[in-house]
Amino acid sequence: MKIALINGPNLNLLGSREPQIYGTQSFENYLDSLRLKHPNVNFEYFQSNVEGELINYLQKCNAKGMILNGGGYSHTSVALRDCISSISIPVVEVHISNIAGRESFRHESLLSPVCVGCVFGFGLKGYELALNYFLSEN
Repeated sequence: MKIALINGPNLNLLGSREPQIYGTQSFENYLDSLRLKHPNVNFEYFQSNVEGELINYLQKCNAKGMILNGGGYSHTSVALRDCISSISIPVVEVHISNIAGRESFRHESLLSPVCVGCVFGFGLKGYELALNYFLSEN
């Protein structure tokens, strides 16, 4: 089973960026542990700080499912929302922090209504929780 993990802006800084919110583990280290724990899953990882690159990736991706952390674009990008609406691959939205418990501008995600589900506030563990959805659908 191929699952795409897609991270948006500033998530390349995980491990050093605001550790009180995002923790101290890099995404690459977390992904290594996820691959060890789920050897039957083919993880494809993509990260970009550029909105258009994320959209291009989503449009060309060929996977059973996508796990997307749109970062700040989750709250601002109509274009990313439209892209998710137009593709046939199911997308689960993930946020490391609890966006409902943060600044008011983060409370609404434009992506949530067009995703099959959302996982917020469980740290990096949220990616595995989202993965469990796809594993249960197999």
